[in-house]
This record gives sequence, structure tokens and C-alpha cells, in this order.
Amino acid sequence: MAALPSGNRAMFWRIIRRLLGANRGRLFVMLLALGAGAAVTAALLNLQVDAKRRLTTEFRALGANVIVAPRATSDTAARGETLPESDYQLVPSIPINMGGKAASLFVLAEAKSFGSARSIPAVVVGTREEGDAANRIRFSWQLSASVSHTESNCWIGRNVASQLRVNTGERVFLKAAEREETCHIWAIVDSGEAEDNQIEVNLESAQRLAGLPGRISLIQVSVPGTPKTVQRYIDDLQKQIPAADVHGIRQFTEGEAKIYNRISGLLTATIGIVLLLTALCVMAAMTNVAMERKMDVGLMKAIGGSIRRVLRLFLAEAALLGLAGGMIGAAAGIFLSIGLGKAVFGVAARPRLIVYPVAVALTVTVAIISAYPLRRLAGIRPASVFRGEA
Repeated sequence: MAALPSGNRAMFWRIIRRLLGANRGRLFVMLLALGAGAAVTAALLNLQVDAKRRLTTEFRALGANVIVAPRATSDTAARGETLPESDYQLVPSIPINMGGKAASLFVLAEAKSFGSARSIPAVVVGTREEGDAANRIRFSWQLSASVSHTESNCWIGRNVASQLRVNTGERVFLKAAEREETCHIWAIVDSGEAEDNQIEVNLESAQRLAGLPGRISLIQVSVPGTPKTVQRYIDDLQKQIPAADVHGIRQFTEGEAKIYNRISGLLTATIGIVLLLTALCVMAAMTNVAMERKMDVGLMKAIGGSIRRVLRLFLAEAALLGLAGGMIGAAAGIFLSIGLGKAVFGVAARPRLIVYPVAVALTVTVAIISAYPLRRLAGIRPASVFRGEA
């Protein structure tokens, strides 16, 4: 009795090999259809996953997407409300090379160059950065730098530099009320935005200049991830700092969500159409298979084989075809997506390993579903087949 299951398995796989080799032409057509479907599916899935990560990365390169500021009231701006510097420590640190956070304090001051009596009003921004904030938050700056950044150095916008007629390496004097600070220009910023009209120093210098020790104006955070991930981060941070106003920059989050939803919807619809066409192609081939194998099924049932075992043979054949076509096609599709990404998005898509098993599983599922015409074999009567009536 113990040898019976082993013998059944051996016979099962022997019959499968015979079924697969019965009509090599039709076998090739089904493998070709399944492989082509798997290749296109894997390519589009890889583009979809890669587009999601690339969009997230590109939008994070646009700068901070979360702002922590004093709660807005009718006279907040007039009173110049600030946050305690301790709130900056409550903001979770972002892993390096993924994002960053920066605290800022804005001060209205008078600025003049060394050896000049003429001064101009300027916005002085004190900052403290952590993580990859310098790249993530200040993405668009074109710098003309001369020395490395230390506490006595400062950034200066190109418009301010033009008005003061200064260049990198020179000294600038800052004055607010009776408080004074001096800094050396280590870089001139050309961003095309508000930074062109600002002078940036380290946070401690700005606090001394404003007479606001331990205070900051706002916190900027560059949070990696999808819009939903960013919103969860905002909700959690609001619980950490209930006295502050924590909000996302709507243009970034909404823009990212809209672009990705459109790309994802288009690619998903295309994948669905490709899988449907693949299923129809394989189903047509399976219909011919069902008609050709009536005699085989009649013989199997005549010698005592149950219809469940008979159908299991054909479903196993379909699954093996789907597995073979999926493994070959999915591998080709991932490499195909690299070229497609470069042609469509201008950047070669990175192969995402998660795509391969998903594409293979979808192809096997399509192959099994495409075996639906074989259900007609369940109603075959052996006597009718042998008399030529079926």
C-alpha cells in the first residue's frame, strides 16, 4: 500500500510529460502567448513600482513638504510669535540620504559690508539642519562658494550681494536694534526665489541678533514616502507638538498623488488588458485541446479514473505552461522595462525584484483560468466516445 501513492505520482507526471509533448506546435503557441503576456506585465509592473519610488524621490528633491509653525491667529504675524527650540528635538530624525529637518529663525536687520557706511535692510535667517536637509530642503540653490562652512560663515543671496557689492570671502556686518553680529560670506546663493534676498547664518547667531535665545520661527521637514505616509507622519507629529501648527505643503502632496494616480491607473489598465488578451489567446488553444483529447479522457474514465483526477491533469499542464512562460517572460519584461523607462520617462527604470514573482504568479493564474474550456471534458461518456458519437 505504501508504494501506491509513489506509483500514482510517477504515473501522474508521466502522463503530464506525454500531454505536453503531444502537440509541440500548440505547446509553442501557448508558451509564446503566456511568455509575451508575462513580459509586458512584468515591464509595466516594474515601471509602475519604479515610477512610485522615483516620483517620491523627485518630489522630495523639491524641498520640505512638512512645516511646523506657531498656530495662526489674527495677530500672530504682528507679535512675531515663535516656537521653543525644544520642539525641534521632538521632530523625529529622518534617515540620512532620505530626508532631513531644519529649524529657522527670521530676523529683520540692517546689513553692510566691511569698510562701507551704507547699510541696507535685509532678512537674516538663522538655520540648524539635520540629516540630508541641505540637499533635500535647499534643492535649487546654485552656489558660488570659496571656503568651508563654519559657525562664523554665512550664505548670502545674489540680490543682497549685488546691493552690498560684496563677494565670497568678504565680511558682512549685521545689526538689529543694538545687537550686532559679523559673518564671512562663504557662498552666494542663486535660487530664483526668496533666498536671493536673504542672508543665512547659523541659528545661534540669529538668536543673539534677535535677542530670542532658545526660540525658532518654524521647522521644515523633508519626509520621504507617499502622500499617505507623509500624512501619517503629520498626524503623529501633531500629537507630539500639540501647541504648534503642523501641516503639509499641499501643492507637493496633491501634485505627487495626482501624477502617480494617473500613471498607476494607466499602467494598471494596460496590464489588465494584456492579461485579458493573453487569457483569450490561451483559452482558444485550450478549446482545441479539449476537442482533441476526448478519446484520452474517455479512455481514462473507462479504466476507472475520476473526472476530478482527469481535470487535475489538465490543470497541472496549464499551470506548468504558465510557470514556464511566466518565468521566461517576466525576466525578459524586467529588462524590457529598463529601455521603456528611458524612452518614456527619460530615465532608465531600476529592476525591482518584487515584480518578478508577482508577474509569474499572475501568468500562472491566467493560464489556469484559461483552462476553463476543459470543463467540457467532465461530461464526456466513455461509451459515446468509443462509438464515435462524442
